[in-house]
Amino acid sequence: MDFLINFLSSFWTLLCQMSWALLFGYLSAGIISQFLSKEFVARHLGGNGFYQIFKSSILGVPLPLCSCGVLPVAESFKKIGVGRGALTSFIISTPQIGVDSIAVTYGMMGPFFAIFRPFAAFISGIVGGVAVEKFSKDPVSKSEESPKCSCCSHDSIYEKEHEKKMAEENFFAKITKVIKYGFGTMMEDTAKSLVVGLLVGALLNILIPESIFEEIGGVGQIIEMLAMIAFGIPLYVCASASVPVAAVLIAKGISPGAAFVFLMTGPASNTVSLAFVTRLIGARGFFCYISSLIVCALAFGFLMNLFPVEISSSGLAHCAETEQISLFQNVGGVLLSLLIGIAIIKRQLKGDSK
Repeated sequence: MDFLINFLSSFWTLLCQMSWALLFGYLSAGIISQFLSKEFVARHLGGNGFYQIFKSSILGVPLPLCSCGVLPVAESFKKIGVGRGALTSFIISTPQIGVDSIAVTYGMMGPFFAIFRPFAAFISGIVGGVAVEKFSKDPVSKSEESPKCSCCSHDSIYEKEHEKKMAEENFFAKITKVIKYGFGTMMEDTAKSLVVGLLVGALLNILIPESIFEEIGGVGQIIEMLAMIAFGIPLYVCASASVPVAAVLIAKGISPGAAFVFLMTGPASNTVSLAFVTRLIGARGFFCYISSLIVCALAFGFLMNLFPVEISSSGLAHCAETEQISLFQNVGGVLLSLLIGIAIIKRQLKGDSK
């Protein structure tokens, strides 16, 4: 009974502390959905070359797509002539971060992580894209049916051809669509994975001993980072849901660099995406993709550890303790809980068993 009480308390604390940042992120995702189309992105990514890779990484960073949701988009880009380097850059940079997870990262882990994270996603996208374009010359299979995403519906912002109507819509209609996508479609797509991330974070909070990482240093940092890579690459966790997990690990004593390695590798890959990427860019391309992701994660992990990173006491660095949460945070937690519950119920009523 004590375990259950501690678990529920930890879960609610995590939920409340991330609530308003996440709600703002969903609103931002809705705004982007009304002003950025697949056609616009593809027009700027067609062909090969560093400039296409650069633009692909830039455009991918703010988009609210997970490592599964990015796959059908990448498949459609391939069909209209986007090069494999730009595809790889998009696949690496997009799921690592987004407007929703930037807001959550800022709210839970502070401004340094919130700035460092999109920068790392951008650079790792470029590195992966250049590596694939330079070293991957093997043929790839023809376009295949993209796998059904276990977390994101296929009627995403890139598959809705509503641009022609936008000029004729009034302001109220646009705002309605922003809210409908941000707190409807996007919430339905991410609700389950978000709950999973919260559950994992709450479990880690009460199960990991306080001193488990205290005596690890030097070579121990490398072991920490390699462990995070082995843990993060096959696991599905979206960019927002990875934040409470990383925050709890830091609270338990793991180095910020090792936690950052998880923030990069966890959202950027999973077992489904790894298999599909091989078909999309070939076996050699896959090797370049996964190698560049690992190298960049380690590099940015060590770079993170060079800075005296401190997470605000208002963030989840102190989530190992059941601290007092404000009325404002409680209200946000209640609102977010209701939206998550509605989203899960709506998904089930649609007959979606994903």
